[in-house]
Amino acid sequence: MGYHHLALAAKDMRAIHDFYERIMGFELVKVEIGPVMSGGWGKHFFYRMDGDDSKFIAFWELHDTQDQEAYQYDINAAANLPMLTNHYSFDVKDRAELEARKAKWLAEGLDVIEIDHNWCHSIYTNDPNGNAVEFCL
Repeated sequence: MGYHHLALAAKDMRAIHDFYERIMGFELVKVEIGPVMSGGWGKHFFYRMDGDDSKFIAFWELHDTQDQEAYQYDINAAANLPMLTNHYSFDVKDRAELEARKAKWLAEGLDVIEIDHNWCHSIYTNDPNGNAVEFCL
């Protein structure tokens, strides 16, 4: 069984789009509009990761949904968990790519945490929703 996509709600879709397309280098390939089961409607944005046509990250831009002003978009804050507990991790092919990703994040003014886990090496930052994003080698 394979992974197809991770779908998350977006607090600010313009900021999410800028982060995932320009900074992360993912490509927006599909936007679907449809009803939300509990009421309202949404746009579902799918970003292809590194040219792989079988793996995506997706975001919902929700409209006219019940209690939407109270939504929590940071999954750790919503679950009352420490930062970095819930996060999503993307692989890199080699150390050069990891360093290039780190340099890009730093050039964008993002905070970067680097951890050598002894069996893998990771860098972390937060996306515009406040969620931790990792590149791991």
